[in-house]
Amino acid sequence: MPRVQEHPDHPEGGRKYGAFQTEIYKNGILNNKLPTVTTDPNKLEEQARHHLGVRSFNYVAGGAGEKATMDANRLAFRQWKKLESPLLIAPVGVQTIFHHDKELGVAEIAREIGLPYILSTASSSSIEEVAEANGDGTRWYQLYWPQDHEITKSLLRRAKSNGFKVLVVTLDTWALAWRPADLDNAYVPFASGIGDQTGFSDPAFRAKFAKLYDGKTPEDDVFLASRQWEADVFSGAAHTWEELDLIKAEWDGPIVLKGIQHVEDAKKAAEMGMHGIVVSNHGGRQLDGAIGSLEVLPEIVEAVGDKLTVLFDSGVRTGVDVIKALCLGAKGVLIGRPFVYGLAIAGKSGARDVLKGILADLDQSVGLAGIKTIADCDRILSASGHFNDLSVFVFEVRCKANVFGAE
Repeated sequence: MPRVQEHPDHPEGGRKYGAFQTEIYKNGILNNKLPTVTTDPNKLEEQARHHLGVRSFNYVAGGAGEKATMDANRLAFRQWKKLESPLLIAPVGVQTIFHHDKELGVAEIAREIGLPYILSTASSSSIEEVAEANGDGTRWYQLYWPQDHEITKSLLRRAKSNGFKVLVVTLDTWALAWRPADLDNAYVPFASGIGDQTGFSDPAFRAKFAKLYDGKTPEDDVFLASRQWEADVFSGAAHTWEELDLIKAEWDGPIVLKGIQHVEDAKKAAEMGMHGIVVSNHGGRQLDGAIGSLEVLPEIVEAVGDKLTVLFDSGVRTGVDVIKALCLGAKGVLIGRPFVYGLAIAGKSGARDVLKGILADLDQSVGLAGIKTIADCDRILSASGHFNDLSVFVFEVRCKANVFGAE
C-alpha cells in the first residue's frame, strides 16, 4: 500500500481546532476506527444513557419540573438563524457518579486542551486534588455559598492558595429544585457523602462538626456529616446583595455571579462591583417554566455589557450554539452536560473528544460564516425570533476573545 502523506499543520491564521475533523476522517479511512463518542449532539445524551445507571443518568439529564426551562433553552438557540477559544468548562458536581475519572480527569484534559476549568463546590474531589490534576492550567472556583461565614472564608482561602483565579458565585441553588427524575428514584448523592468532598476536607467544617458532635470526624459518620454540610450549603436561605461585601473582603480576584436572568439583577451586579456575570438558568435544573437564558442575553448585554464581562450558560450543545451566544454579546460560553455525557461514555478521553468536537464545529462554522477569528465577530446580524415580542431583531455584536485575561 502506498505511503499516505501526512496532513500538514494548519497554516498561519488557519483553523486550529477544525483539524480534529480531519483526525476523525483519517482514523476512519486508515485505521477503520470510528469515534468512541458520537459527534451528533442529538445522539450524545442517548449514548451516555447506555453507560450510566438510572440514578446517575437522571441526575445529569433531568431538570426541574416537566423540563420546560430545558426545552426553552434549546428552542431559544433554534430560533436564531444566523480568546484562543471562548469556551469554559462549566462547574458540574458529583462527577464520580458518571465515571471514576471524575473531576481529576476533566481538570487534566482541560489543561491539555487549553480551556478554563471551573470546579464545583459539589465536587467529589478536593480543591487541592483538582488543582494538582490541572497543573499549570487555568482554573476558576464555583462557590455554593455556605451560611457559615467561617466555612466560606476557609473555602476561599483554599481556592486562592491552590491557584484558582476567578470566583464564580452561584445564586440560584440555595435549595435543590423539584426534580422528578431524582425524586422518583429517591436519589440525592450528597446524602451518602458523594459530592461532599469539598466540605469533608475543609478545616473549618471539620472543626465545626467535631465541636457539634463530640469530636467526631465526617469519616466517623458520613450520613450525619452529609446532613450538616447540606444544611450549610443548601440551607433554603438565600444570601443578600449586601452580603457580597463579605465575599469581596475575602477574595481579591475577579468575582462572577452565576444565575442572572433579569436586566435589573445584572445592573445590581455591576453596581456591587462584580467583574462579571453568567446569564444562566442552571441548565433548566432549578426553576421549571423559566425563560430560555439566550432570550434575555441581548437585553442584558445592552444594559451592562460595557460595565462587566457577560458570560453565557444553559442549553449549549454545538459550536454553532456558541457562535449564536457570542453574536448576541456573550464574551465566553460555558459547556456543561455535553462533556459529562462524554465522561460517562469513555472517561476523560470521552470528555476531551466532546470538547474537541465542539471546538472543531465552532472553528469550522466560524470560517464557513466568513468570520476570520472569534475576535472578528463584529457584525450586524438579523435574526428571526420572539425576543421581547419582536419578530425581527437586529443587534450589533462586539465579541472579544479575552475573558478576564485567562490564557
